[in-house]
Amino acid sequence: MILLPVLVGLIISPLPVNALYPSDFNDQTAKDLNPDLHGQNLQKKEFVKYSLSGFDLSEADLSGSFFSVSNLKNANLRGANLQDVIAYATRFDNADLSGANLRGADLMKSFFNGAVIDGTDFSDAVLDKSQQKALCERASGITFDSLDCAGLSEGYVPASESANKFNPGS
Repeated sequence: MILLPVLVGLIISPLPVNALYPSDFNDQTAKDLNPDLHGQNLQKKEFVKYSLSGFDLSEADLSGSFFSVSNLKNANLRGANLQDVIAYATRFDNADLSGANLRGADLMKSFFNGAVIDGTDFSDAVLDKSQQKALCERASGITFDSLDCAGLSEGYVPASESANKFNPGS
């Protein structure tokens, strides 16, 4: 009986597939922030539905911060401290993450298409397998090691294969 209003609400106004991902931030851009945040202390700040696209956050300390459905496309995060951040459904497309520290970050549902990741430390970061695999395809050195790219194929069973170690002979 309690679920009936929820089901009716979902049927009447279904959530679009792309609703989780930022596309237009005209209403929630970071107007109150200077786009040059180089070296700033931004620890434990919240950026919910913010567009920081093109911002200079190089060498900024964002450790422990929270990003949700945010846009960091084309942002300069070179050498930034993003340790232990939570960045859910955040776009890092074409961002410069060179030398950034993403140790222990929770990056679920986030995308890194075209991001520069030279020297980026992803140790103990939580990523979707598809994003981890995409990052590993272009990672080298410390980035390759911190993403555990060498161990990525161990135990990985592509959904398209009909026979695998969990269902031999099927």
